[in-house]
Amino acid sequence: MTLSLARRAEHFPDRTAVVDISEDRLYAPAETIDEDRITYDGLSTVATRTAARLSSRGIGPGDTVCLVTRNRVASLALFFACRRLGATLAPISHLLTPASVDRPFDVLEPELVVAEAAQRDLVRSIPFDRAVTIEELTETERAPVAFDDDRARTHSPLALHGVSGRPVARYSADTLERNCVTGIVAWGLAANDVVPLTLPLATADGFVRVALSVLFVGGTLLLDRAFDPGDAATAMAEADATFLPGREPAIRDIANASGFENAVDSLERVVCEGPVADDVVAAYHDCGVTVARAYGRLECPTALSQRFGADRGESDSTASVVGRPVPDCRARLIDGEDSVLEDAATGRLQLAGPMVADGYVTPSSTGDEQGGEPADLEGSEREAAEDRGRFTDGWFDTGQRFRRDEGGNYHLR
Repeated sequence: MTLSLARRAEHFPDRTAVVDISEDRLYAPAETIDEDRITYDGLSTVATRTAARLSSRGIGPGDTVCLVTRNRVASLALFFACRRLGATLAPISHLLTPASVDRPFDVLEPELVVAEAAQRDLVRSIPFDRAVTIEELTETERAPVAFDDDRARTHSPLALHGVSGRPVARYSADTLERNCVTGIVAWGLAANDVVPLTLPLATADGFVRVALSVLFVGGTLLLDRAFDPGDAATAMAEADATFLPGREPAIRDIANASGFENAVDSLERVVCEGPVADDVVAAYHDCGVTVARAYGRLECPTALSQRFGADRGESDSTASVVGRPVPDCRARLIDGEDSVLEDAATGRLQLAGPMVADGYVTPSSTGDEQGGEPADLEGSEREAAEDRGRFTDGWFDTGQRFRRDEGGNYHLR
């Protein structure tokens, strides 16, 4: 099964692919949502039209299109449009600053930048003069073009950047599909699942782990322009959400929302990235919802995960355990001399397998496979840079220390 939107539209054209719950009004009251539903056939039609408009602007195989926006249906349509053209979509986080937004552009060298009008101030800081708004792209005349969904197998249809704008990792179609299969095998993701998106689509866990995986399996994605716990809880209750993946702050904030009990009435399971407090887990458990932790990186959206209902680990380390390698992901620990550690041990985590990204995007003028970080980073940006790993000898070295216990569970140190 490939990540082909057109094929899914043929199989279940009237199934709801996305429910856009974003408020139409800028200052709508709290916990107010709008429901703009789009079917798989509708999303495929939008992707086809978007591809024709990109083609009329000269976008073709091997080109890169950058997108600067919050979460929108247009982001998903642009991905599938680029995939059909043999081009690469590179979402740029709207959370970057004017001082950092140029970092991914240094290596991406795009042919076109598409942005929502609300990001005009950020776009002005981009060192690139060929930009259009989403509205302007929508008004572009469509050029006739022959689409080939299999063309994406010969290139990388997606590139995503790190929290500070670098590094930029590239993903082949096979890598994306393998990550989607992970959701099916590890968490039982299925076509009847309704899943809220609590993460930005400019992140690996938001775009790959959640959005593409839900569309891959034929489920329904609840999409909000920007995460709000009250809106999320309201949408989950109204849409009968079944699966909640996200990072600890969002999982906690939803648990504290006034409509929490209604939101989890149909919820079956939660997957949380990052340490999750016992009281937050208890809030979901008390409502009959199982919670599992997961660990991923920009370079490997999902690497480790607990099983639902599994023992959270030793009593003195429940906040650190993140589970075992997901199917087809190989994990090992190495010491300071790069020697592989066996059995129970503590060392640096390395990952390999078909779900690991295909390396970093590098500027055409250099051979820097690590996409070097600027030397002027400060504070949290420098911490993010130091947390970056590297690709070496067929493995991705995360640069992070883990402990592996006697049961094979990995604990983040």
